[in-house]
Amino acid sequence: MPEFTMSKAINRALAHELKRDPRMLVFGEDVGKLGGIFRVTDGLQKRFGKKRVFDTPSAEAAIAGSALGLALAGWHPVAEMQFDGFSYPALDQVISHVARYKNRTKGVVSLPLVIRMPCGGGLRGKEHHAESPETYYAHTPGLKVLCPSGALDAYELMQQAIRDPDPVIVLEPKRLYGVAEKGQLGKGALPMGIARTVRDGREVTIVTYGGMVPRAVEAAEQAEAQGISAQVLDLRSLAPLDIEGLRDAVRATGRAVVVHEAPKTLGLGAEIAARIMEECFDRLQAPVVRVTGYDTPYPPPLLEDPWFPTVERIADAVTRVVRS
Repeated sequence: MPEFTMSKAINRALAHELKRDPRMLVFGEDVGKLGGIFRVTDGLQKRFGKKRVFDTPSAEAAIAGSALGLALAGWHPVAEMQFDGFSYPALDQVISHVARYKNRTKGVVSLPLVIRMPCGGGLRGKEHHAESPETYYAHTPGLKVLCPSGALDAYELMQQAIRDPDPVIVLEPKRLYGVAEKGQLGKGALPMGIARTVRDGREVTIVTYGGMVPRAVEAAEQAEAQGISAQVLDLRSLAPLDIEGLRDAVRATGRAVVVHEAPKTLGLGAEIAARIMEECFDRLQAPVVRVTGYDTPYPPPLLEDPWFPTVERIADAVTRVVRS
């Protein structure tokens, strides 16, 4: 059985789509000759040439604006923001134009572009190198937002994003780039917009995504040792949310713990908790609990570990929800 890291799986997906689609372009800071800070685009320029895989200046607004213009001209751009925290200068282009073109033209103009970026912490990065900007993008109508939690799913989601007629933001958890997964690429893919159950359980559902999925699974295993059966639901798609899958999962267990590494206030967990209350109120046996990062700026590297949701914090929340 072959084994792939997430970075290698995304590289394979980009290569596959570059070969399939002659109008696809890959560009961003250091994606060409260097192959990306995390080597996700390693070898693509050598294989497909400098006209299709190329470096840009350190100007995120220009990168997003160029992707917009290229998509309008008939190209299929895949633009990289080198780090999550670097993407904020591009928000004006993304929110004011990229997300609005389909509605602005009453559906006449589609905008098949992808903006991909490393997201989250786990590597003891400095300020602007370990942000969690998903709320900004998921809150913006007109954008689809994906966040894979493993190599095989990252391969599928990247291909689906590139082939989608609408703009897609793909958030790639840094802490998972080097994590390997065994399996066949391109086998048994779920479509975007559908959550998946990565661990079955009867008493509580842990709802999470991206880099927190492995921690949620570990916390569920700890809870099982204490006699608690915990399900883990990986959202995969943050916009649109799989409301039906979320509803079915929580109604089956009657309890929910929502986990993400972004700050708590107005994080995606707030929307998830609200949807659970709307869809599952008659079946809930305990209040929804959130386990998140803290409402502070991203901490210095030495304080990163306790700032993010730990396995212990998640397991404690599961225990409190079930035994309260």
